[in-house]
Amino acid sequence: ENVSLLFKLYCLTVMTLVAATYTVALRYTRTVERELYFSTTAVCITEVIKLFLSVGILAKETGSLTRLITSLKENVFGSPTELLKLSVPSLAYALQNNMAFVALSNLDAAVYQVTYQLKIPCTALCTVLMLNRTLSKLQWFSVFMLCGGVTLVQWKPAQATKVQVEQNPWLGFGAIAVAVLCSGFAGVYFEKVLKSSDTSLWVRNIQMYLSGIVMTLFGVYVSDGAQVLEKGFFYGYTYYVWFVIFLASVGGLYTSVVVKYTDNIMKGFSAAAAIVLSTVASVILFGLQITVTFSLGALLVCISIYLYGLPRQDTTKIQPSETKSSKERLATV
Repeated sequence: ENVSLLFKLYCLTVMTLVAATYTVALRYTRTVERELYFSTTAVCITEVIKLFLSVGILAKETGSLTRLITSLKENVFGSPTELLKLSVPSLAYALQNNMAFVALSNLDAAVYQVTYQLKIPCTALCTVLMLNRTLSKLQWFSVFMLCGGVTLVQWKPAQATKVQVEQNPWLGFGAIAVAVLCSGFAGVYFEKVLKSSDTSLWVRNIQMYLSGIVMTLFGVYVSDGAQVLEKGFFYGYTYYVWFVIFLASVGGLYTSVVVKYTDNIMKGFSAAAAIVLSTVASVILFGLQITVTFSLGALLVCISIYLYGLPRQDTTKIQPSETKSSKERLATV
């Protein structure tokens, strides 16, 4: 589909602002606000909101209630195989979102934002293996540069002075690792499903969010079932928590639009600006003290993201399988 560059830039800009604001706001609710809420219920509500928003957009796209109902019957309730197919990224995204809460409870927002960029090499590997694409030598160089930058950030992490809470950095970095793996796999999987058929983006979203609601409800039951029954589903919710949920919902929808009309690699463009914004906010709100190693690491991450996104062959459409296998492609890089 022909999509203007202006529209792509608009989507990337909005996603950047949402990502930076979400990171800082989520960090605030997990540290500054002392009465913590259940992160599993927040993830579940996010899926519900995204489902309703997708249904609303699909209704506008179809133009009438009758067409909407027909579309839902044919593509959602009448296609259990498609629902099962979209349950795979639903599970991965649900786990990723829960890990984000764990990570931001144990890491500063700026450290989290930089470290989370390890999703780029993970996405690169998934893109090569799952979509039969190749990456240039410059892109692979930028991947290694990014890993070096993240290492520097963790080597001597920046310290916050205004927010004093008990944290476990190792738990935070472990949660980041799981979130990175889930993000890379789920993003590429969803892109492959989107671009392998002419099914509407919003139908695909509805299929995924329905599965996501089931997955996240199961997560609530397993992780916090007893406490939720005792204290209530919305225990600890404040206006800030609802704001975080809203940002997560909008961010999820914009991410799917970016994946549909560009690709997962293009999402990296917004990451550098999000790092800068969340770091500035952390300095102002949390008294973050920037170290030399942190600054150098963040700079390397931003440069690597820029190099990674330099113009290359079009990757917005799934290409037919070529003679080389995925393993051969990795070997030749």
